[in-house]
Amino acid sequence: MTKLFIAVIALLGVLTPVQAHQIWIEQSEEGQNAVVRFGEFGENLREVSPGLLDKFAKVTGTIISAKGEQKSDATKTANGFTLPFKAADGDSIVAEDAGYPLYTWKQQDKQVINWFYPAARFITGFAAQQPRLVLDLVPTGQDGQFKLTFKNEPKAKTKVTLVTESGWSKEGHTDEQGLVKFDMPWKGVYVAEVSFNDRSPGERTGTNGAEKYDAVSYATTVTYVNANGLTPIPAGPPKTPGK
Repeated sequence: MTKLFIAVIALLGVLTPVQAHQIWIEQSEEGQNAVVRFGEFGENLREVSPGLLDKFAKVTGTIISAKGEQKSDATKTANGFTLPFKAADGDSIVAEDAGYPLYTWKQQDKQVINWFYPAARFITGFAAQQPRLVLDLVPTGQDGQFKLTFKNEPKAKTKVTLVTESGWSKEGHTDEQGLVKFDMPWKGVYVAEVSFNDRSPGERTGTNGAEKYDAVSYATTVTYVNANGLTPIPAGPPKTPGK
């Protein structure tokens, strides 16, 4: 590795692991349908079934194209949730699981009931899009720029992390309009990640009736495949899935 290459890495980002599990959407160049993965993209970790994939209740996806919209349930496989469509140029896909099981954790001396709300978006370009997810990160029309919204309103001063499968990452923070912009130096797949813990209690309809919760942990990603740029840093070996 040359000194110049090391300097480029220092300027553009650092090789750091991503800490929190999220879902993201993958789509191969061979033309297979889009797949929703769960794990840590920056650590090359994809959860499997049997395993943590089995915690999901119902993953759904919607493809948005010039022909309109198509919504469908995803089919669980051994290492993800396959959707019955793929995004062509100009299309985008959103996916989420709004029914992930509530869980309890201890905060100081109090038992807190939390709702994990994972969502993801796949884009094929940076044409401006409207938000569709509760916590959404959408392209604005400028290359590398996203707008973060929460319940359709701009979300300011929030950290957004851009990662590649090699572990390279760069952090940014949204401005007062919810805008954040990244350079994408490498060729290949990028995932922008953002999370937000909404401490507003509420109630949702579960499989066995009403379910009360104390807070919602939203986690949303955007996947984009950059066709240009420097040769990407190779990904490390796949991490072992959890059980």
